[in-house]
Amino acid sequence: MTTDAPRRLRVLAAMSGGVDSAVAAARAAEAGHDVTGVHLALSENPKSFRTGARGCCTIEDSHDARRAADVIGIPFYVWDLAERFREDVVEDFFAEYEAGRTPNPCLRCNEKIKFAALLDKALALGFDAVCTGHYATIVERPDGGRELHRASDMAKDQSYVLGVLDDQQLAHAMFPLGDTLTTKAEIREEAARRGLFVAKKPDSHDICFIADGDTQAFLAQRLGRAEGDIVDESGTKVGTHEGAYGFTIGQRKGLRIGTPAPDGKPRYVLDISPVDNTVTVGPAESLDVTALTAVRPRWCGAAPTGPGTYTAQLRAHGGETEVTADLVDGELRVTFAEPVRGVAPGQAIVLYDGTRVVGSATIATTDRARAAA
Repeated sequence: MTTDAPRRLRVLAAMSGGVDSAVAAARAAEAGHDVTGVHLALSENPKSFRTGARGCCTIEDSHDARRAADVIGIPFYVWDLAERFREDVVEDFFAEYEAGRTPNPCLRCNEKIKFAALLDKALALGFDAVCTGHYATIVERPDGGRELHRASDMAKDQSYVLGVLDDQQLAHAMFPLGDTLTTKAEIREEAARRGLFVAKKPDSHDICFIADGDTQAFLAQRLGRAEGDIVDESGTKVGTHEGAYGFTIGQRKGLRIGTPAPDGKPRYVLDISPVDNTVTVGPAESLDVTALTAVRPRWCGAAPTGPGTYTAQLRAHGGETEVTADLVDGELRVTFAEPVRGVAPGQAIVLYDGTRVVGSATIATTDRARAAA
C-alpha cells in the first residue's frame, strides 16, 4: 500500500534577520519544499542599525538573514518595500495618533505588507506560499479550507497580529513554528545546531521603525508640539501637555500632573480629544468598558451569521475575555461578560472560537460602565 507524498511547494520565506524566521525557513527546506529566502527592506534610511533589541529590517538584519540563507542553502534576495511600508504602515501610524486613536503597526504590517504586497508579488512569481516565523497554526478542514488557530504554546502565540488575514491569504501562508511545544531557548538551541549565526541574537521588540523606542519624540518630530490642557472628569484643568497624540487610553505614567487627585489615588487617561487638544484623566474605575463597536471587520473564513459567544483578545500580549458579538450594518457590536479596562480606539479586537481565530476589527467607540462626572 502506498501513500501520497506531501506536495512539494515553492515557498518564499520572509527572513527578518532574527532567529524565528531563520528556523522557520530551515524547517520548510528540511520538509522538502523549494524555499527561497527574502528580506524586506522597509526602512527608507539605508544607514539605520539596530539599537540593542530594538528595531528590525535594517542593514544589519539583512546581512544576518543572508548569512542564515547561506547556511540553510537556499537562494536569497532583498526586496525594497520601503515606499509601500511608509504609505501603509508609517503614515497610518501618524494619522491614527493624530486622530486620537492608538494603532497597532505590527498588525497593519502583516495585513498590508507581508500578506498583501509580499504575497501578491510571490504569487505573481509562481510561489505557492509565504513562510514566516510567526507562532500560529493553520489547520486543514475536511472541505479543503484552512483555519487559523493559536500556537500550540500559548506563551508564544502570535495569532492576534495575524487576525487580519482572510481565507485567501491563509491558503498561501505557512507557519512552521506554530505547532512547536518548545521554549524560546529550545528554538535558539535548534538554530545553533543548524549552524545559524542568529541563534543568540536578541529578539526585536516595540515598534520596528522607532529604533530608540521613544514613540512620543517620534510623533512630535512629525506632528509638532502643541500645548494643551489635561483636565479631570469635571473639566477642571489639572495640568498641561505638549500634544494630545502622545497619550493613549489607560495610560498612567508620564502624565506630569502637578495637582494630586482628591482621594490620593493614581489617575489614568480616560479620553483624548484631538479637536480641542485636551486629555481627560480620572480614576481607574472610569476605564471600565462594558461594550464596544468595531469597524472594518476581516474574517479568517466565512463571516459569522447572527450573534455568537466568543472569547476576545484586545492586545498583542493580553488575555482572553468572554464576549457576545454580532455584525450589524457592517460593524461589529461586542458586549463583554465582565467589564474590561484599557480599551483604546484604533486597536484591534480579535475574536476566537476556542483556539480558532474567527476574525478581527478595529475598535471605534466604547461604552463605559461609569459615566464621567
